[in-house]
Amino acid sequence: MDTSPNTLANLAILAMAYLLGSIPFAVVCSRLFGLQDPRTYGSGNPGATNVLRSGNKAAAALTLIGDAAKGWFAVWVSIRLGFSPLIVSGVAVAVFLGHLYPIFLKFKGGKGVATAFGVMIAIQPILALAAAATWIIMAVFFRYSSLAALTCALFAPFYYFFGGMLVWQSHLVIGAALIVIAAFLFYRHRANITRLIQGTEPKIGSSKKT
Repeated sequence: MDTSPNTLANLAILAMAYLLGSIPFAVVCSRLFGLQDPRTYGSGNPGATNVLRSGNKAAAALTLIGDAAKGWFAVWVSIRLGFSPLIVSGVAVAVFLGHLYPIFLKFKGGKGVATAFGVMIAIQPILALAAAATWIIMAVFFRYSSLAALTCALFAPFYYFFGGMLVWQSHLVIGAALIVIAAFLFYRHRANITRLIQGTEPKIGSSKKT
């Protein structure tokens, strides 16, 4: 086994990213505001959209910020410390998977939309703006958070490579990380996809404490 300083540093940054991604801001913010555990109502998902169903917009906003911030911070640190694009892409996937499968919640986490957005901010702010614009357009017209998120996930890798031809320097491994993240987003939204097809998916702002 290679125990060189570079190898140890690579493993350390990947582990840090996963642990940071594992912080369940939905649960933390709900407790801070004295709310019911978000895993016990609505979709049961520990994420900002489900916290919003509690009716507490401040808690939902803080959850959204926290989930996005951990994705941004992990990737930003890896870039600032000069890690290779390969390791940066690994950090992006690790922090995202930390949110999906957090060690602090017995590997049962959220769906990763906000964390993926934070990752995109760190990779390229213009990419994040394009994704945000896509989400807003889809959300305004269709009122489905899941549909808006899936559309962003689908287009994000294309935005990244297209922007790389015009504005910034793109890296194949970073684009591959965005594709992996998109694939997991679709996988984690498979129940939402079924409800969208059936017409039973709750719309943004709906209260569904079941």
